[in-house]
Amino acid sequence: MKQTMKRTFLTLAMATVAFSPIVYDGQHQTVAASDALTNIAAIDSTSLRNKIDTILEDPKLSGGITGVTVRDATNGEVLYSHMGDIRLRPASNMKLLTGTVAMDVLGPDYQFSTEVLTDGLVKGSVLGGNLYLKGKGDPTLMKEDLDQFAKQLKEKGISKISGNLIADDSYYDDVRYSQDLNWSDEHNYVGAQVSALTLSPNEDYDAGTVIVEVSAGNKTGVAPKVTVTPETDSVEIINNAKTVAKDEKKNISIEREHGTNRIFIEGNMPLGADSSKSWAAVWEPTMLTLDVFKKSLEAEGITIEGSGGMKIGTAPEMAIVLTSKKSVPLKELFIPFMKLSNNGHAETLVKEIGKVQKGEGSWDAGLAVMKEQLKEFGVNTDTIVLRDGSGMSHKNLVSADELSNLLYNVQRKNWFPVFEASLPVAGEADRMVGGTLRNRMGEGLTSGNVKAKTGSITGVSTLSGYVTAKDGTELIFSVMINNYVTGPVTPIEDAIANVLAEYESN
Repeated sequence: MKQTMKRTFLTLAMATVAFSPIVYDGQHQTVAASDALTNIAAIDSTSLRNKIDTILEDPKLSGGITGVTVRDATNGEVLYSHMGDIRLRPASNMKLLTGTVAMDVLGPDYQFSTEVLTDGLVKGSVLGGNLYLKGKGDPTLMKEDLDQFAKQLKEKGISKISGNLIADDSYYDDVRYSQDLNWSDEHNYVGAQVSALTLSPNEDYDAGTVIVEVSAGNKTGVAPKVTVTPETDSVEIINNAKTVAKDEKKNISIEREHGTNRIFIEGNMPLGADSSKSWAAVWEPTMLTLDVFKKSLEAEGITIEGSGGMKIGTAPEMAIVLTSKKSVPLKELFIPFMKLSNNGHAETLVKEIGKVQKGEGSWDAGLAVMKEQLKEFGVNTDTIVLRDGSGMSHKNLVSADELSNLLYNVQRKNWFPVFEASLPVAGEADRMVGGTLRNRMGEGLTSGNVKAKTGSITGVSTLSGYVTAKDGTELIFSVMINNYVTGPVTPIEDAIANVLAEYESN
């Protein structure tokens, strides 16, 4: 799941957690872990098994299941395995499977496209027919692109459209949510609907969402100011919040009502307080995109005369393309996708590989392609369960052995450098470099060294990737923690990664 500072509920209860320092082979590094890990330095420095086994004695793991596998990246030899063959929920480590398959099927230079078409003819300044906005899965489409479409139509001399404005999202099926997505996630950007025609509010490409920002009013007692990006009439803001005195506590929630585009603002916003932002998933991204496009047309003085208004439909085969746009190549999209763990990108890629390989932009087709391709990567597909592309489903199952085996085998692919560069890098502050690891493992030999995918859903935390050991050995690892109830457990993953960074085979 994407781990940025975006939150629907912006009031956080802060708890103080006491952490103990760990000593590794004479090097002191403060990490968040329990006292059970402090005895590692007393163990023989060459005993990788003993060190990791000691880490796994952490009481936070009691009653849960933890799978760990470590391989030599040069030959795939398993150097350590603890429950490595046990199938576990991968959370966002599922994106390793989705990402490698998408990169292989589509290629690093693959681009999505969006088209503006018509079934009529231009006579003078009038387009005598309908105008279609046809999406082909592009999760990077933004308001600026729709503005450019409108300008290009204006440059063709068009100022009036006699027909209707129609959104065509038929490139994919009309199933908006993966099969196991929880209702509680639907309003949040991590559970945004997937449509072939969608819009992103910023360059993180959080497709299918709007940014709702709440700031204090000009005096106490009045409603706070609310802005929506991109500006749209497709969502309705219900502002029940109020501006309060400067010394009062900020307590703002922003949540979309299930099954509607009504977004409720609740709570108190103090005078002078920093604004609160939330990335809210919309109920119907196709209509959001069409509404923003209509505003772009109106800004260029282009009017829609048709009596049918805006609607969803399908452009006829004989429709003429008036203008179009291609997305950034896949190798560029992979940066926000993997670094920030974007769920929407993962699910879009599942549908896209289904469309490209089987002619059907659906989860069923895409997951079938994934299973076929993973077998080509040497993954034992008889031992895995694939339910989505992002890892949000609690029914996905894969073992640490198979994840590490995948990471070993894909090293031979010509696109591997692009894939590896998309992984979060420990301790790198730039969010498009460090990603979800930018605030982890920032000291010692792990910093700038561990390149790995994080994962987190309720009761699950995972970390799988690559690290160079102290003696130069290239290692592959997968740590999968399931069914824990007391956290955080990420320090345990970090401690294992630190042992690997410190590893010396002789």
